[in-house]
Amino acid sequence: MKLLLLQPPIQDFYDTDIRLQPIGLAYLKATVKKFLPHVDVIIRDYHHGRGRKTVSLPDELQYLREYYRFADRSPFSTFYHFYHFGASYQLIAEEVLKEKPDLVGISSLFTPYWREVLETARAIKKKWSCPILAGGSHVSADPLHLLQYPEIDFVIRGEGERPLVEFLKIWQENGDLDTVPNLGFKKNGLPVLNEVQDNYDLDTLPLPDLTDFDPNRYSCQKKPLTFIITSRGCPHHCAFCSVHLTFGQTYRRRNVEKIMDEIRYRYQQGYRVFDFEDDNLTFYLPEMKEICRRLVQLFPPGEIACTAMNGISYLSLDSELLNLMRQAGFRELNISLVSADIDILTGHHRSAALKKYSEVVHIAHELEFRIVSYQILGLPDDTLQSMVQTMIFNSRLPVLLGVSPFYLTPRMPIAARFPPLTPEDMIRSRLTALGYQGSGHNRDDLYTLFITARIINFLKGLEFDKLRVSLNEIVCQSKNKSTRAMSALKVLGSLVNEKILYAETAAGLKPIHKFKIHLFFDLWQKLEYITTRSNCRIQLEN
Repeated sequence: MKLLLLQPPIQDFYDTDIRLQPIGLAYLKATVKKFLPHVDVIIRDYHHGRGRKTVSLPDELQYLREYYRFADRSPFSTFYHFYHFGASYQLIAEEVLKEKPDLVGISSLFTPYWREVLETARAIKKKWSCPILAGGSHVSADPLHLLQYPEIDFVIRGEGERPLVEFLKIWQENGDLDTVPNLGFKKNGLPVLNEVQDNYDLDTLPLPDLTDFDPNRYSCQKKPLTFIITSRGCPHHCAFCSVHLTFGQTYRRRNVEKIMDEIRYRYQQGYRVFDFEDDNLTFYLPEMKEICRRLVQLFPPGEIACTAMNGISYLSLDSELLNLMRQAGFRELNISLVSADIDILTGHHRSAALKKYSEVVHIAHELEFRIVSYQILGLPDDTLQSMVQTMIFNSRLPVLLGVSPFYLTPRMPIAARFPPLTPEDMIRSRLTALGYQGSGHNRDDLYTLFITARIINFLKGLEFDKLRVSLNEIVCQSKNKSTRAMSALKVLGSLVNEKILYAETAAGLKPIHKFKIHLFFDLWQKLEYITTRSNCRIQLEN
């Protein structure tokens, strides 16, 4: 029997090309090989490394043409072209036909890309007649959605290792599908969803099988990168997060010895960058500290690099762990503040401690971490004033601003307050869509703050040989700076002096009308100063 597991292409304004190793599919392959060694499992990544081409903007996103109007060359630009990232559907279908699998599994990780999953399945069905199974976080959140289409024969919700093994056993024997945990299928034309049950114990799962990938395919700073997952789930229950729909309510962590065995094995395979993709990597402090100590003992300084691109909760960080992480090879620190408004955080079941947050930022800065702090723009019940204050709070700290406009996904806890998402709504479940407009803010506000964060980040990234500098000094010295910096300062100067934000296009400067000047200057005048990543203070003259 041959099982083909696919990572499909996506369509969006931009792509994050680093975090694309299909580690979930690699876990599935390894587990099937462990329990059903006679099954031939092949993984094909049709997303990463397959190029991109410009495609038409979907009807559901046409309103964004008002916001992404220009091919803007300035450092403050947002988006313009809409792309297909990955292989064409025709190529995928042709390669599937050559493989002639008995079953195809397609990863449906993110809700806004459900149509790409369906189009992949549709193209395959035209070339090769075989059942198609879908799984992943979108299926876990809304299993009936994809199952309603004739191209999708089966779905698996939740963690997939045990359900896939049980399904393959029953399917090969033409047995009773009702006995397979987590499975969704059609009986007499009607959808059936079996009960979700526990997966195998994490420490009994085999290491992800990466044999279908060249170690150099996924890289970071020109070094081979692989994912490491030390836990599944999250002990927190934030109202705007849907991780529990995939990994359940219980937070589980792997044995430290097994984690270290995996890292040693990946190192032998040639990997030099380890991205810890946990949803809450540092919740158990003793275990994380032990991992870092082992890494320090195992590898000389500079031999490996470690990162946690999925983010780390500042609540579980202390000085000792940050020191150990730095020694172990971590250089970046992605932390999530969400909001500096305690009432907003409490209302969304998010733990908060601003004093702790500030302490972590200052300790991490002293250790020379490059820090990015994430803020969600436009949470339900959030106010424009609260969003502005959060941005000001982080602007005065030595962190880059990572701002993400809020969007709804199916069955996240907060979604219960809204009408069920339609398939069209799901296409807008992405930060680029600027999709959610609250009672106290609108799309223009979110767009303005999104660009404002880019302006502030440009200034935060400048380097100076003194601890204080004025914005006027920076502008006066612009002739000695790079072309990019000169462009940015030219646009910023026009914004401050003319009260107009321009896009820098091939046809010259074009005013961006959706940018709310009064909102920008309200924030700018309250800001007073910006602290750069290197802890220099840029004084703003208002």
